[in-house]
Amino acid sequence: MWKDKFEGYRIILGSGSPRRQQFLRELEINFEVRIKAVDEIYPEGLKGAEIADFLAQLKAGVFTDTLQQKDILITSDTVVWHKDRALGKPVDASDAFDMLKSLSNDWHEVITAVCFTTKEEQLTVNQNTLVKFKELSDTEISHYIEQHSPFDKAGAYGIQDWIGLIGIEEIRGSYTNVVGMPTHLVYKTLIAMVG
Repeated sequence: MWKDKFEGYRIILGSGSPRRQQFLRELEINFEVRIKAVDEIYPEGLKGAEIADFLAQLKAGVFTDTLQQKDILITSDTVVWHKDRALGKPVDASDAFDMLKSLSNDWHEVITAVCFTTKEEQLTVNQNTLVKFKELSDTEISHYIEQHSPFDKAGAYGIQDWIGLIGIEEIRGSYTNVVGMPTHLVYKTLIAMVG
């Protein structure tokens, strides 16, 4: 059985995200959570997937000294890319409003990078999904920010939240990727790593 492949391995999720933790549980993979704070700062000039890859690797860096043989550390980062710029987590309600207003009635990219780190190697993969919002009214945007506090989410929204339910017209690519973890890619990569 495929689960037997993980015998002897320890899967570590370096993320406090409840969504990423839930996805790993739903993949039926046993894991433990370790959280260490990292300043999510990246060099100027990086674009799209380069940013997500860099930050996922940066998050892994604070754990590498503690990894044992047969540990596989998973770290991840999601970037919302729109009009040639990254929309990170909003700093306040005004910032969140501006982000959602800019995404209204337009397509944007959601890129999630997942970094797999062991004592011997590091492998980073990423997935890109295109998302189209309807034209969002100021009232809808304000309601979402006030009632759902999207300050921990890139681009100031969660596709699984109210704004996603009422506002997203079309999606091209992986849904779970937009939530924060391309589950099919994580499963495929882990299976390949444990042989």
